[in-house]
Amino acid sequence: MPITRRRFIAPTLVLTAGVTLIAWGLTTPVAQAAATGCQVTYTVPSQWAGGFTANVEIKNLGDPISAWNLKWTFPATGQAVAQGWNATYAQTGLQVTATNLSYNGGVATNGVTAIGFNGAWTAANPIPTGFTLNGVACTGSTTTAAPTATATASPSPTRTVSPSASPSASTSPSPSTTVSPTGWNPPSNLVQPLNEVWAHYESTYNSLYTFRNYGWDQVFAGGGQINYCVRWDSTAHVTAALRDQIHAALARQFKKWMDVMVGHNGWPYATVPVKVVGWAVRDRAQLEWTDTSVDIYVNNIRENAPQCSEPCGRFFHQDGNYSGCTGGASHHYDMSLWLTAGMTGGAGGDWGQRIGSEYFTGNLNTDNIHILLHEMGHTFGLDDFYDWTPTGQCCFIMNAGSATSITEFDKWMFRDWWRHLKSRYGY
Repeated sequence: MPITRRRFIAPTLVLTAGVTLIAWGLTTPVAQAAATGCQVTYTVPSQWAGGFTANVEIKNLGDPISAWNLKWTFPATGQAVAQGWNATYAQTGLQVTATNLSYNGGVATNGVTAIGFNGAWTAANPIPTGFTLNGVACTGSTTTAAPTATATASPSPTRTVSPSASPSASTSPSPSTTVSPTGWNPPSNLVQPLNEVWAHYESTYNSLYTFRNYGWDQVFAGGGQINYCVRWDSTAHVTAALRDQIHAALARQFKKWMDVMVGHNGWPYATVPVKVVGWAVRDRAQLEWTDTSVDIYVNNIRENAPQCSEPCGRFFHQDGNYSGCTGGASHHYDMSLWLTAGMTGGAGGDWGQRIGSEYFTGNLNTDNIHILLHEMGHTFGLDDFYDWTPTGQCCFIMNAGSATSITEFDKWMFRDWWRHLKSRYGY
């Protein structure tokens, strides 16, 4: 369940369609018929010059399924999937196929799984109007069909090699562990809204208790340190002085979240240092320094942006095997700071954070770089609040646009993640 949430100001475009579904996996002849049916909702919460974000929800109206692939054709030349989450994406021409990953192939009756992607467009970005699921065209109705007797092996999906998104929505999962409340002492007025928030996670995060690449996991995998790589998605030049300011501002913002945990409920780290180990850029000449303090990756383009070396990235090697990383494990990066020219708003997930390069460099001396703080919250599992508000709360950093600093409610939502996940680290 790789995670991404995003914060944008553009209006949302929505398409809802039905999809006829045939369950598939390993099938054998059975006597009873299978009910099939599905609904797909395609939304575009953000669009900018040459790019957009799309979310796709798949609701299974028929019998439970164990694997799926979703196909559609973009209507306009130049539309393309650039990076995706919660599925493996393949595109030929304008035809796209999204295939489930290992954790979200099973969808119960009336269950929902969510996928999404950041895309590119040229002249226009119309919404696709036709989908097929497992080879059957969208109908919006439930049908009963006799199963076939042919055994079909389910595919083995591979991890998507792109930043991924928020836990997909589904029926409420069952916690894998019983969480001890020891040390949990929020103010009485926050108990109800905090419980509401966690219940919302349980009802909308597909692998809430089993996903293993939250920011929490990354901190512990690094023994209390986080490594970053900067994706400089801009044509602007960067001096050594500006580089060092960027590194320092990033570390200060990350520290604001880590300071929330110091001395709380068994948290073991007094500090969590941040080290920038690399920069990715289109043209080496943009980086106006000659020292070797960071690794530099030139013209390795992914999602139409410079990408730091995949063999060195935790997102691509969550088993901690960095044997293919030049320089070894000490040169690996846990997250990316993706700075994109002309971008408003941002995105965040287990892969790191993406915000506008002009916004970030224009706020290097600002105490609270609030969009970055918001996106860092997503890296540690915190959700958006676009469509609901917890009881008695109105203004906090994770409620986009309502606060410019981490509030008391943000702090306790953050600590609540530690309360529920600490047992996996032996605390």
